[in-house]
Amino acid sequence: MADDKPNLTQSDLDRLMSDDPGLSQDWGDPGPTSMPAGESGLGDSPFGPPPPAADGAARPLDFILDIPLEISVELGRTRMIINDLLQLGQGSVIELSKLAGEPLEIFVNGKLVARGEVVVVNDKFGVRVTDIVSPMERVKSLN
Repeated sequence: MADDKPNLTQSDLDRLMSDDPGLSQDWGDPGPTSMPAGESGLGDSPFGPPPPAADGAARPLDFILDIPLEISVELGRTRMIINDLLQLGQGSVIELSKLAGEPLEIFVNGKLVARGEVVVVNDKFGVRVTDIVSPMERVKSLN
């Protein structure tokens, strides 16, 4: 069965995430009646539906708010041969490519989007975002 939904490219998503005035011309106004009731999934969110825009109108990005994303944080990397991997045991130290104090890298769906630092909140580790990667840096990292 053919999928009637348009496929979004990275440039489409970048435009959607910006406040591009040409958005409504290319994608149309997805107002509250653009989807049949219950298909948007916005009411199924554990946090409830997003608040309406200040003027009461539907927000143009509401239809993408429930798309799941994989977020990962990288402390560092290393390469090792299988023999060295098999020699690891409790208390072993693996040397990573980053120096202590360097920012962590935050990836969304495998793409670098930000950098941050480790924080501890209620005995759990977290990451404080310190730098958002510019679109130009993202393009350079594709090479």
